Amino acid sequence: MKVQGRAALHGPVPMELFDSTQQLLMGALHGAATRQAALAQNLANANTAGYQRVDVDFHSALQQAAEDMRSGADVSPADLEFTAQTDPQQMQVDGNGVDVDVEAANLAQNGLEYQALVSVMDARTRILQSAIGAVR
Repeated sequence: MKVQGRAALHGPVPMELFDSTQQLLMGALHGAATRQAALAQNLANANTAGYQRVDVDFHSALQQAAEDMRSGADVSPADLEFTAQTDPQQMQVDGNGVDVDVEAANLAQNGLEYQALVSVMDARTRILQSAIGAVR
């Protein structure tokens, strides 16, 4: 029997459990965690002569991934690579490039961003659980 205006369904229609927003959130969490480790490394080496600070710019990688997703590319959080980049600027006479106050502020800001991402992920997970009837 043919129904005009509708396609006949033959078996279950596959659906993705996680949409692009969820995938980008997972990537953002990974990026924020990678940045937190780099910033902590900077603080740990604040008194190491010749140490050059490192940082991770995961926002740019996420923005590129979002643009790729909008253009139809199949991008997953596993495809995103976040690498620490060395900052060659020298702050101290011994060649160390770490300013403890700046690093502490960056750590605090990144930690708040991570907490916000976790809150959004938690809310989205609760919505999914509610939709499938799995109430906590």
